Amino acid sequence: MTEYKALTAVWETTVACNMRCMHCGSACATALPDELSTEQALALCDDLGKLGLQWITLSGGEPLTRKDWPQIARRLKSNGIVTNMITNGWLLDDETVKTMRDCGIGTVAISLDGVGETHDAIRKAGSFERNMKAFALLKKHGQYSGAITSINKKNIHELSAIRNTLIAHGVNAWQLQICIPMGNMSHHKDDLVAPEDVDGILDFCLETAQQNKITIYPADCLGYYTDKEKLIRMYSLGPANAGEWAGCNAGTRGFGILHNGDVIGCTSIRDRKFIEGNILKQSIVELWNAPDAFQWSRGMKKSDLGGACKTCTYGETCLGGCPNTRLTMNGTMRSENPYCVYLTARKKLQEKLDGSQDAASLFKKAERLARMHSYQEAGIILEYLRKNAPDNTDVLSLLGFTHFFLENYEEAKEVNETILAQKPDDWYANKGLGLSLHKMGKSKEGIGFLEKSIQTAPAGLADPYHDLAAVYYELGDAGSANAVLARLRV
Repeated sequence: MTEYKALTAVWETTVACNMRCMHCGSACATALPDELSTEQALALCDDLGKLGLQWITLSGGEPLTRKDWPQIARRLKSNGIVTNMITNGWLLDDETVKTMRDCGIGTVAISLDGVGETHDAIRKAGSFERNMKAFALLKKHGQYSGAITSINKKNIHELSAIRNTLIAHGVNAWQLQICIPMGNMSHHKDDLVAPEDVDGILDFCLETAQQNKITIYPADCLGYYTDKEKLIRMYSLGPANAGEWAGCNAGTRGFGILHNGDVIGCTSIRDRKFIEGNILKQSIVELWNAPDAFQWSRGMKKSDLGGACKTCTYGETCLGGCPNTRLTMNGTMRSENPYCVYLTARKKLQEKLDGSQDAASLFKKAERLARMHSYQEAGIILEYLRKNAPDNTDVLSLLGFTHFFLENYEEAKEVNETILAQKPDDWYANKGLGLSLHKMGKSKEGIGFLEKSIQTAPAGLADPYHDLAAVYYELGDAGSANAVLARLRV
């Protein structure tokens, strides 16, 4: 069984809030009667220490409306947990910032959703000026500061102005995220940005990162697998973090705690069917380590996804990106992510192909892409060619190859079966079907097709022998593998 290490968490300490923001995912208002008491909250801090948590973010609601937040922060610090806070900034004053410093708060992040009137219209009249004073106070006291901007149609045109404002006020870091249709934002769906807008947001992030005047972080709901995203990560987090995105933390490296002690993979997910339990009934250590914990995340496989995510080359790592985006946009996590820029790029490639007449040139391009291991792009071209020539075995053969290396074994199986329906003795299709069945857990059936591949292949061809031997080795049957190779040497 895989051992999951809890590294980070977000604690929604209260749903009480002094604002009624247009896009609030929790639709916060007043404190609820089942909010954890101080005693319960401090006991949770100790249990989080036992879990080995490294970082936690205190959020809300507005966490500063909770009078015991300094006690909570101090207890978390005493348990060796780096503690950050997200606030709307309204209640920040000299004494509060001094207390934050004394309690060991790492980063204080203030929500900023526009410049002047735009921010005030989204959040509360007068809050923009309050935020500017709050940023000045954080700088005055040497407190590391951050800003969080939730992008929608009302503020997307102000990103440059927001950046300039933050830099002018000495803000250290800035996180950008997109609004999704949950909480209050479910009543403002017309203000959601379009999937096509995300590429431009990433362009802006890269430009900002290259300027090196403020550290910028696209949130996990933004981006995915493009070169510019890797560059943003490199500029923001350093070369060691410049690789591909490792997927959502929810339930695997992180979790959320709600105001009443309910534990969930991510505090953005408001659907109660994803609640794992409550810390008043089981300790957070027990909840995290339970064998059936977070199965919607830990048990998710690429094949469980829908749409384009199900056949994506990054699917097994990415698992569709932000699960709450998929849930709120599509009603299920088992769906594709419309805000993935890699998906948008794939769709643009498909659109370019529509109406193309030069099938021979397209096939050669697909061959070149496959040789370069660009299987996703090759597959898009081949699917287009297949649509116009469904019986072309050259297209089908290469398509089966690309699907196999994309780990789309069900699709590879179907393509090879289509070839064999026309040419039962096609050795390459028999091999492809056999290997696909093996990867799908149907090894006995797959071995039969691999044996047929050996029988129908050109004399002396080693490939099918080596593939069958590899299958036996993977099954732990070295004797049968060696016997197959001995047949090759005869």
